[in-house]
Amino acid sequence: MNSQKRFKRLVVKIGSSVFADNHAKINNKNINMLCGQFAKLRKRGIEVVVVSSGAVASGMSLLKIKTRPNKIADLQALASLGQVHLVDLYQKYLNKYRLKCAQILLTWDDFNNRTRYLNAKNTLLKVLEFGDIPIVNENDVVSIDEIKFGDNDKLSSLVAVLIEADLLVILSDVEGLYDDKKKVVNFVDKITREIESFVKTKKKNTTVGGMFSKLQAAKISVDAGISCLVADGRKKDILLDIAKGKIPGTLFSACRKTLGAKKRWLAFSSKTTGKIYVDKGAEDALKQHKSLLSVGVVDCKGNFSKGDSVDIIGLQGNVFAKGIADCSVDEVDSCKGKKSAREIVHCDNLVILG
Repeated sequence: MNSQKRFKRLVVKIGSSVFADNHAKINNKNINMLCGQFAKLRKRGIEVVVVSSGAVASGMSLLKIKTRPNKIADLQALASLGQVHLVDLYQKYLNKYRLKCAQILLTWDDFNNRTRYLNAKNTLLKVLEFGDIPIVNENDVVSIDEIKFGDNDKLSSLVAVLIEADLLVILSDVEGLYDDKKKVVNFVDKITREIESFVKTKKKNTTVGGMFSKLQAAKISVDAGISCLVADGRKKDILLDIAKGKIPGTLFSACRKTLGAKKRWLAFSSKTTGKIYVDKGAEDALKQHKSLLSVGVVDCKGNFSKGDSVDIIGLQGNVFAKGIADCSVDEVDSCKGKKSAREIVHCDNLVILG
């Protein structure tokens, strides 16, 4: 990371392990330390969006529960209690710097629906314009699937894409990605199988995720043209050092040019409802910014309608593109392989992945 790099907008993901121990005891000192850094960054003209885990851990702390429950109802109840406590803590320490925090709770559906996606983006940008700190979290109370299986690492990468951040910083209780010799990998220019082999999983009582989910978040971020840094959030002035261009962790370097806003949404946030299989000629044409025509379609699956997002799959079985269908699955099935000019996906509504 160039020491002269000027960051104007950061997304900072804070894992529960940064301010809660393995028995859900909250470390207020670490929250205070981070809020002080947010304030200093704001004074330097750097906008900060915080994606904060910890609602469940905060609820556990309030009720003096030391082991994370497994039942969905218990997790939802703890999240609803803990979210209030968590935001109160952020506001308590931001008050010292005359800053306000805004609570923004999102689900994956807020990213999938383009209207809600744009509304979320506008809200975040307006809070930043006010000069304050958005505190984003997943809406655990209603997001059943994600509270059971998910983690805020992915959410942070989607938020970074949403607001076109300059850098995604994922803060945890580890210094970064460790290699086989237990040394921190400082720079990753491409996420290879070797890099993936370094990931080890470790279950904790108060958190979900781990380095695997951080690697998945890094993949989304760098493919969208946003570098991602994984670092230890408990270190003094960690964010200030990053803003100076230092690399106190593992930096995953952005690997593609930034896409347009609509194509970023299509590539990283929209959920697909079907699959369209194409031949080699169509795959080559799509990669040359051509539209998908019926003659190049081999097969289709799913239950998609006109306007739905679909995966586009080559002969090797790889999903190489996503697009917005111009017709339903039945219409695609009826005209597949035919030498007509029937347009299945327009080039402006298609994005090549990777």
